[in-house]
Amino acid sequence: MRHAVLVSGLCVLAAFPPVLAVLGTSAPRPAPHEAAALSDRRAPAAAQRVVEYHGLRVAVPAGWEVHDLDRDPSRCVRYDRHAVYLGRPGPRPDCPARLVGRTEAVHIQPAERARPAGHGRAARTVVHGDQLAALTIPPTVDHEARLAVPEAGVTITGVYGTDPAGLQRMLRDTRLNANRPARPRTPVPPMPSGPPMPSAPSIPSGPAIPSGPAMPEMPSKQDVKHDTPRRPQQDAPALDRPWARGKGFDTCTAPSLAAMRAWRPSFKITNIYIGGAARGCAQPNLTERWVREVREMGYRITPTYVGLQAPCGSRPQRFTPKNAASQGAKAAVDAARKARALGIPEGAPIYYDMEAYKRKNASCRAAVLRFVDNWVRRLKDVGYEPCLYSSVTSGIRDVGRADGISRPVSIWFANWDGRAKVYGDPFIPDDWWRPHRRIKQYRGGHKEKHGGVTLNIDSNIVDGRVY
Repeated sequence: MRHAVLVSGLCVLAAFPPVLAVLGTSAPRPAPHEAAALSDRRAPAAAQRVVEYHGLRVAVPAGWEVHDLDRDPSRCVRYDRHAVYLGRPGPRPDCPARLVGRTEAVHIQPAERARPAGHGRAARTVVHGDQLAALTIPPTVDHEARLAVPEAGVTITGVYGTDPAGLQRMLRDTRLNANRPARPRTPVPPMPSGPPMPSAPSIPSGPAIPSGPAMPEMPSKQDVKHDTPRRPQQDAPALDRPWARGKGFDTCTAPSLAAMRAWRPSFKITNIYIGGAARGCAQPNLTERWVREVREMGYRITPTYVGLQAPCGSRPQRFTPKNAASQGAKAAVDAARKARALGIPEGAPIYYDMEAYKRKNASCRAAVLRFVDNWVRRLKDVGYEPCLYSSVTSGIRDVGRADGISRPVSIWFANWDGRAKVYGDPFIPDDWWRPHRRIKQYRGGHKEKHGGVTLNIDSNIVDGRVY
């Protein structure tokens, strides 16, 4: 969620060991422990190369990186660069504080541990080896596809930037290794590739929404749904309150449970990126169990969805002035689906990450307001509290000033001025979003060490809605 103005803004247990090798035209086949080094040494910069992993031969396009996670478990699985990742990520991937934006990237790992965060079995397609050449990847709301290849004992997770055609071409060139050990073929019924596209209401884009000095309208108590009845606030334990106060941090990929325990004495609130077409990191640790155990440690959580960005933003994954309303509604449906898959109950907040954009562009600003309006209304319909993360000088200020839109319940604003205070910010009035409806990200990416564990984080001060 980096901002320009001091602001942010397929898998089965294989009965044989993984093999990563680069196949030369005449050279002998390297030993497994030599493969990663040879992959970069042998391949000419402009030539396609082929690597083997388990029972697959993967054609790697020219210019793509290849990373062996079994040898380099701290490698961050990034979706913002062309790369093939082979193997299981380690429990402590060394990721930047945040990554927003995607391009084509592929992760192949043994099947039993490859279920991505927030997705169930129905979100994957079972592909037999002879079908790879005819594989079709349809567009999905989260720009992601998950494919199980039972003959090879792997699951492939592929992401794309704006069009799945490039990812589809790359995967169609993947083949089963003819020399792989025999595996019994169990018939598996085909499943739809990717989560079904949500049926969002058809909402006309409408005229541009003017911005004005109006103060945000706060939702009434009837507008906020909860999964269980709330006790009186003064008697409720901290974990039962819909808000929290204290120090928080956010980082690109959910840390290991061991790291979360080590950091707990220093922090009360943490963030998780539950999905979205512009989420830049894989989430190997993020599961329903992770969410449950972190809550049991005493943390409060800010679930965040990194979807399409403003038409005048810097990321390639964008909505347009024409489809802003429908895309805002689709994002809400997908975010709710992913939250439920992680065990996050209805009534919890979900923050939409809207990165900084050129707010002086009137058409773009109006599109952002239509998007946010429909994100808010649709997320309420499906049972969650709609919230918003953005730059204090673009998304937050524009939504606060706008007339005639549905506003988020709580805001998380980025202003990297180093001041750990949710009020007194020069860009937004103190009477907007209060009480207990504000989080401030006051410092951008940096490393901190707590309990002997170092993480790359952004720093937050919280007096707002959390799960």
